Amino acid sequence: FIFYSEKHMLTATVPLISISIIHKSNRLRYTTLKTFKFGRNIWNIICSISIAQCAIFQCLPTCLLCTCLGTTVYCDDHELDAVPPLPKKTTHFYSRYNRIKKINKNDFANQNNLKRIDLTSNFISEIDEDAFRELPQLQELVLRDNKIQQLPELPPTLTFIDVSDNRLGRKGIKEEAFKDMVDLHHLYITDNNLDHIPLPLPESLQALHLQNNNIQEMHEDTFCKMKDVAYARRALEDIRLDGNPINLSKTPSAYMCLPRLPIGSLI
Repeated sequence: FIFYSEKHMLTATVPLISISIIHKSNRLRYTTLKTFKFGRNIWNIICSISIAQCAIFQCLPTCLLCTCLGTTVYCDDHELDAVPPLPKKTTHFYSRYNRIKKINKNDFANQNNLKRIDLTSNFISEIDEDAFRELPQLQELVLRDNKIQQLPELPPTLTFIDVSDNRLGRKGIKEEAFKDMVDLHHLYITDNNLDHIPLPLPESLQALHLQNNNIQEMHEDTFCKMKDVAYARRALEDIRLDGNPINLSKTPSAYMCLPRLPIGSLI
């Protein structure tokens, strides 16, 4: 992979392991190199300061550091400690198995096309309140296997949320956090030491996974409307409460409106 200029040549040793290059045929080629020759003008475009003063991860465009396929950006397992700048047309962003500790309010600023963010298995413990709120098309948010103690305000456009394997506990989810998400169909909050079911839940919800928490009780109107005996909640077919210290047999009327009984302990 060589940038060539007939008038000026610059040889620099770059501590790169691999570079991902997208060809017009959309096929990837992985090249392991130790020394690049860059035309001086091209080098100035890629990095405005000298190679001795610049970490390669900060200088290279995101689509050289990561893998870009169409409008999807894959940055999995790159030891990143921050969200990289994304192309404006990005719709799907994956940055799993990295070292990101915080999501800042500007990390996804002006990313008006983003539909999915997947930050599985990082070290995220803090998320700015405005980090996701202004993303007008965000539909799927995956933050599982991190160290999150408090969820920020989320956009009402979400259809899929997975925040399993975090540290949300008793106060990590705001009151009525999911109330306005009229298209939300999957909500996964397993392994978070929750002691309650976050209410209210939108009518669109199809799957609710809350296993391996600390939920000890359920009210009769958690899922159903006790004053409306004809009410049926047909969409919600998958409820997981196994691994919680709750006896589901104590509140049989709480499931009368559901198409299926929740999975959990009956003794």
